[in-house]
Amino acid sequence: MGIAFRLVTELVAGVFVGAAIGWVLDSWLGTRPWFLLVFFFIGVAAGILNVYRAARQITAAAERDAGGDQQG
Repeated sequence: MGIAFRLVTELVAGVFVGAAIGWVLDSWLGTRPWFLLVFFFIGVAAGILNVYRAARQITAAAERDAGGDQQG
């Protein structure tokens, strides 16, 4: 359950940070909604990349703990 929570947090954080940056830039520059849309999708891409990296790291740690290749 902890692993799933970590992966969901990675995805949501990327989307939230991207949308927040876009919203701030739009408010500052008066370009609504363009920066929000652009940075939202950048946040989605960053979130997916973070989930992928975290999943690879978790998988590598699990394989290392299990002794590498298992014969089955």
